[in-house]
Amino acid sequence: MIFYDKMINMTNQEYIIKHNNQTVNFKVDYQKELNAEQYSVVMGGDSASLVLAGAGSGKTRTLVYRVVYLLEKGVPAENIMLVTFTNKAAKEMLERIELVLGGESRGLWGGTFHHIGNRLLRIYGQAINLDNNFTILDEEDSLTLMKACLSQVDAPKDKYFPKAKVVKSIISLSVNLCQPIREVFYDRYAYLKPEYLQFIEGAAKLYIDRKNKTNSLDFDDLLLKWLELMNSSQEFAARLRNKFKYILVDEYQDTNYLQSAIIKALAGESGNILAVGDDSQSIYGFRGADVKNILKFPKIFKAAKIFHLDVNYRSSPEILALANHSINKNENKFEKNLSAIRKPGNRPVVSALTDNYQQAEFICQRILELQREENIKLNEIAVLFRSHFLSLEIEMEFNKKNIPYQMRGGLKFFEQAHLKDVSAYLKVLANFRDEVAWLRLLNMQDGIGEATADKIWQKVSASGSLADAIKGDFFLGAKAAVGWKKMNTTLQKITEINGEDLPAIISVILSTGYEDYLKANHENFQDRLADLEQLKEFIGSYKSLDKFLADTTLSENFKGDTVAAVEDDLDEAVVLSTIHQAKGLEWKMVFVVGLADGQFPHAKVYEHPDEMEEERRLFYVACTRAKDQLYLTYPLFGRDSILKPSQFIKEIPGSLYDHWDIEEEIAPSTVFKKTSKEKDLDVGYDFFNDEAIYVDEDGELAKLKKKKGLLDFDPSL
Repeated sequence: MIFYDKMINMTNQEYIIKHNNQTVNFKVDYQKELNAEQYSVVMGGDSASLVLAGAGSGKTRTLVYRVVYLLEKGVPAENIMLVTFTNKAAKEMLERIELVLGGESRGLWGGTFHHIGNRLLRIYGQAINLDNNFTILDEEDSLTLMKACLSQVDAPKDKYFPKAKVVKSIISLSVNLCQPIREVFYDRYAYLKPEYLQFIEGAAKLYIDRKNKTNSLDFDDLLLKWLELMNSSQEFAARLRNKFKYILVDEYQDTNYLQSAIIKALAGESGNILAVGDDSQSIYGFRGADVKNILKFPKIFKAAKIFHLDVNYRSSPEILALANHSINKNENKFEKNLSAIRKPGNRPVVSALTDNYQQAEFICQRILELQREENIKLNEIAVLFRSHFLSLEIEMEFNKKNIPYQMRGGLKFFEQAHLKDVSAYLKVLANFRDEVAWLRLLNMQDGIGEATADKIWQKVSASGSLADAIKGDFFLGAKAAVGWKKMNTTLQKITEINGEDLPAIISVILSTGYEDYLKANHENFQDRLADLEQLKEFIGSYKSLDKFLADTTLSENFKGDTVAAVEDDLDEAVVLSTIHQAKGLEWKMVFVVGLADGQFPHAKVYEHPDEMEEERRLFYVACTRAKDQLYLTYPLFGRDSILKPSQFIKEIPGSLYDHWDIEEEIAPSTVFKKTSKEKDLDVGYDFFNDEAIYVDEDGELAKLKKKKGLLDFDPSL
């Protein structure tokens, strides 16, 4: 559509283009291609409509055929906007529309929020004094500019002040939540010193000024300026509403405040908006997504129609029964109940394992059985976890068993930067001539650059021992001397620890500065700290630092697609993934691990109880990734504690799953954790029968004392 802005002061005359109202001869047989629920959306999704699309219910198909129907009905492609959250989703939908119609969708506005925002600002940006030749800053460009702004406001140079990447995250969250920086700082970054706030706010103001002067936008600006464009004048907002007569938004439950405000402004109070999503799969609160956007949709658009897609094509009835029961425990939700179209299959399996090691052994053995006995391909199996640290023992066991695996959407455990940082201390302790480890540690220190690091290394390499290297006089400048002293303190303390007490070494590394380094350098430092706490527990199983380093180095160099290659498919591998990364995917067999309180749900919910419902939605997403078989496992013991089954396990009635008792072919005494020093007994706990148990002198299991309630068990019995 063309707008004649130059004619705005001339006499306007109305000219009406008449459409042929003859019956449309549709090429697509919609009733044949869609089920009844999908068909009702495609045919009746005019005006404000909310489509509650359950897991595996064919929401993408519904969106595609809704667009196809509009185009076949004669709606010009340029009057349709299809908004997605990923480029991959946009490409898939647009390709499917082209395939169904045979190339008749040219002109359709389809893409991510940022993609569409960029297109609109290039055309209409001058309405808000934005030149249409603006530059888009990528992440690296944004960080470079932020570093310059922090320098200009004389931000503190101490080790606790957050690096540019963290400051940029604070500002970005402020933009997307439409909240002041101060509010975001105190709400989500309260671990930082309050006096840092003034420097962050000052840098943010400079950051905006310098972008404006250079006609540059970052990714967040593409949305912020889009909303500014909509709010610039009522006349202009009406113009865009007239252009985009049909707005379709995918994954509406994942919108943040800014994205929701854009859609509301673009659609108007009674606009033609079709929002598709599932409140039960809203799991990205940490990124700013707000489940209230979808829950309040009927209040925002008061005449909204609500459609349900409740027929699940993915999972067995037994898996859906368990998932439905769990999510129904949430109070803030739309009522829904997924129904399966598939025939009955196996009930989900719940199994308690002694610890993380036995959990890993069970998973590996079961995977090999599924491959060997049921011909299940490895890439049809996934192991899902709430937090990355829960994959550690599983990765190590996969390596031992030569099971190929791929870590989806992230690095393998020991390939992550913070694990490499801590491992560098351990490598220096084991071999003080490890140049790579020394340079990694030195370059982490404030005031030490590459040249100074190389200067220090040259003297270290000429030393006779680590003790000599630590005592060396390197004649450093003032800033470098501070960094070297901090690192030196850590090295001195870890050399004083008994070489067999490896967990104590990790504790010293964390307490002498590395935890502060995490806070300053990573916005998700809590997750990284949890990884290192798990490392501390894991390393406790080793008596030799050399053995630990050998095992983890092999793990680090291990590539899942080159080991234990399957004859028919060299690329076949089990998928390991966080649940967040697994959303939207599916596998025949799914293992959900670490279902113990404090692991899943995450320990943070004890400080923020309002987040429990999102944790339960995360559990729901994990369960509904499975098509044929679902395994839910949890350890009974941590290194120094007895673990309780996850609340999500305890909420499920036993009639909805099979409980597998796991036994070992070795002496029972190796199965239970020794917790009673007085009686020298190996004590365990049978959570399903609610009994304390131990191994007697003859190696037989015996009961100690019946207890009421899991919380009553006293390990000192």
